[in-house]
Amino acid sequence: MVEVAPQLTPEEEKQAVRDIAVATEAQTKVGDTFYLITQRWWQDWLEYVNQTSIVNDGSSSEHQGAVSSSALKKPSCINNSDLIDEAVYEDSATGVELHDTLVEGTDYILLPKEVWNKLHSWYGGGPVLARKVINTGHSQTDLSVEVYPLRLELHLMPKGDRSSIRISKKETIGELHRKACEIFDLTPKQVFIWDYFSHQKHALMNDMERTLDEANIQMDQDVGSRVSVCASYAPNKLPSSIVPYATHILVEVINIKTGGLSSHQENGSINNGSLAPATSHSSIATSGGLSASKFSSRNGNSESHFQNLNTDKAYGTSSISTRGATCGLTGLLNLGNTCFMNSAIQCLVHTPEFARYFREDYHQEINRQNPLGMVGELALAFGDLLRKLWAPGRAPVAPRPFKAKLVRFAPQFSGCSQHDSQELLAFLLDGLHEDLNRVKHKPYIKSKDADDRPDEEVADEYWANHIARNDSIIVDVCQGQYKSTLVCPVCNKVSVTFDPFMYLSLPLQSTATRSMTVTIFTCDGSALPAAYTLTVPKHGRCRDLIQALSNACSLQFNEKLLLAEIRGHLIYRFLEDPMILLSTIKEDDHLTAYKIPKVLKKTKFLQLIHRREEQGTGNAQSPVGWKPYGTPLVSPISCDDTITRSDIQQIVHTMLSPMLRTKGSGAMTTSNASTKSHKDSSIADPIKGDSGSSKSMLSEKLPLQLVDENNACIDLTVGDDKVVKLSLPSMSILVFVDWSQKLLASYDTNHIENLPEVCKHVHVSKKARNEPLSLYTCLEAFLREEPLVPEDMWYCPQCKERRQASKKLDLWRLPEVLVIHLKRFSYSRSMKHKLDTYVNIPIHDFDLTNYVANKNNTQRQIYELYALTNHYGGMGSGHYTAHIKLLDENRWYNFDDNHISPINEDDVKSAAAYVLFYKRVNNDRSSASNGVDSNLNSQNINSNS
Repeated sequence: MVEVAPQLTPEEEKQAVRDIAVATEAQTKVGDTFYLITQRWWQDWLEYVNQTSIVNDGSSSEHQGAVSSSALKKPSCINNSDLIDEAVYEDSATGVELHDTLVEGTDYILLPKEVWNKLHSWYGGGPVLARKVINTGHSQTDLSVEVYPLRLELHLMPKGDRSSIRISKKETIGELHRKACEIFDLTPKQVFIWDYFSHQKHALMNDMERTLDEANIQMDQDVGSRVSVCASYAPNKLPSSIVPYATHILVEVINIKTGGLSSHQENGSINNGSLAPATSHSSIATSGGLSASKFSSRNGNSESHFQNLNTDKAYGTSSISTRGATCGLTGLLNLGNTCFMNSAIQCLVHTPEFARYFREDYHQEINRQNPLGMVGELALAFGDLLRKLWAPGRAPVAPRPFKAKLVRFAPQFSGCSQHDSQELLAFLLDGLHEDLNRVKHKPYIKSKDADDRPDEEVADEYWANHIARNDSIIVDVCQGQYKSTLVCPVCNKVSVTFDPFMYLSLPLQSTATRSMTVTIFTCDGSALPAAYTLTVPKHGRCRDLIQALSNACSLQFNEKLLLAEIRGHLIYRFLEDPMILLSTIKEDDHLTAYKIPKVLKKTKFLQLIHRREEQGTGNAQSPVGWKPYGTPLVSPISCDDTITRSDIQQIVHTMLSPMLRTKGSGAMTTSNASTKSHKDSSIADPIKGDSGSSKSMLSEKLPLQLVDENNACIDLTVGDDKVVKLSLPSMSILVFVDWSQKLLASYDTNHIENLPEVCKHVHVSKKARNEPLSLYTCLEAFLREEPLVPEDMWYCPQCKERRQASKKLDLWRLPEVLVIHLKRFSYSRSMKHKLDTYVNIPIHDFDLTNYVANKNNTQRQIYELYALTNHYGGMGSGHYTAHIKLLDENRWYNFDDNHISPINEDDVKSAAAYVLFYKRVNNDRSSASNGVDSNLNSQNINSNS
């Protein structure tokens, strides 16, 4: 039973957790325990402990404290059930099983042991989901929490017994060997363990000190594991019941009486009761104890091993049928949400320059000393995979060796979650460049200022400096150069630099404007709230929005608008600075504008916060407290006047009067009777309703509570003549109105409940073809001059201060292969959106000549599309494919993992196009080939043109 801890205030809980987290953060080490907790419960707890710090005007923290501990319900016990895969858990010997698609920060967060213990002592609940910290990365110095230990499914044949185990990838092969013997009650000296990848004996795991991670055992595909007694049977394939996302481990029990391995005697032997490599008559055995003539390790390159995998039988045949034995039509198996990787790899593999380079002897260019590289291992793994994909035959290739190397150096791509193919592509291009950088010792070069020198001279100098430190096949093929111009808005200082780029990320917005929706509220009860959707400059400022609002609502000369952002039914901040960039306002934000008198001196603003009773769960359905809802209302109050509690009641009655219901024809309707407030008074006159019902409601006192300077709530229904102190340092006075069911029957509060978003996202499957967004338009938007965001201010060397400079990009030097990324994914504070905008992408004659600022280059810049990746579906749950043109055949194909099919050129364009690969069109068309032409010699690509 959990010991009940003393009751703490939300602020005390927050401070306790914060102190523990700060103390433990810097001391994390391998072996420490972290705990998973559902993101939903954690968010509820954060709102609970932060509630008192956000009930303010957004500009100060003077209201932090116990304003009303019942404003938000205290979270119930911790409930991690939504993280548990009940279907697997009910029939699992490994205990609690997590859903295999959980994403940190979206579904769960990780808490240090001390923080978990504190929360668990306060709230109880579970299930408890503990995970260990392990070392990762090439240097094994990075720390990460192993949320998904390896799942191994062990089968014992011919008995038919089986058992699932979870084991850390940092455990040794010896520990796996011990567990298998313990589970099936086997004698250790009789047991051999094999990596049974792809239903084949892949590698004998006999190095007992080696970790499973070092043995490249990954949990990336739909497979199982197996234990077979080979003294009786030597089965060639697994049982039909395969455990999802587990790994095959074959454990053989030898027959001591026969003194060998039964039918697999040649693959290993016994040496004094322990495992030892066997000698093969045909070749020298490898370090793994396998004959090099018949097997190789999972990272090996042996062609004979590839033949022994019997891949045609294991995977089936390709779905396409074309003439001859065309190379380059080999698919990639999906290892579990690896379509993002497969699509990007196919595009790179079918880039002509890379196909030639990696099929020749590139090993001499591997830079193993580059501290920014991966000791050449990424380049070797990519080269091996490319050769397999260009080899004759149609059997799909499992990119597991490449994935193992990838996650070793980029652990963000590990596991079975879906990832962004563009992010993977960026990592691959950069990683391959560093692994193949011909510069072994990078010189230190200090950049010089332009000093009014010609752009051509400065650009060539920057490019020469870049090549002096970065020289690889990736730079030869994919890197270009753009001109970046910064202008200081104060002193007009101009700074020009020339920077390299690997790809262009183009926005999909077709215009320089955006639509924004703002709801206007009056403080004098003269009108109901009204929402206005306006068109404003995309890179404009708040003054542009206020001007558009003023015109839309016919603002009078003696009125002004007070713009505010609403979060959690509270005013998060007032947008009083007219220079605030509209780009800082996200599409899912909620904005209000309060119409107030213009000439007001010594004024404070009364914020009316709406609250309603929250019902408990269960059969009792008893009230548990008051929770904020709806949209706050604002009214100005003069500090020069004496304000009583009765005056506050009158002001609130005035603000709520447009929503007052009146009886008419047996039905309740909203009253339209209202009067304007006096222009020279700080308090609006009460509404004089037309009906007796309205008058009676105005005479009734509203359940109001005023938050005083000590954060205590004062009941405003008593003591009408008591004076309200307005000496608070804050510009805001908070008043709660508690809406009971009886009060809700008298007012139509729908007008304050549904505050629209700034821009409501509408899911569109494809933009109308009659007005498509042009790729040229996207490029122009990318090159358009715009101010820097406040988070990326520029330090002006002339002003000696950081300035919000304007920035202009221009293309200066284009690469042989131009990679273009369409920015389909947009991220806001609480949501992620995908833009399914149809872009009219040129397949032929993509002419960039007029977009190149270097006018000394007279060569036409014409490009042709030869590959692209597609993304279908929504964020995190979509699917990637690739469209690729085999230049030898002049024919397009769809690469959908291991399924390849021909498509028409008209089908290449779609709203799913994501990353585009363009090749420069040269006069010599003979070099336009994805594969290797024996008549062509490898040449360095002149990317300086």
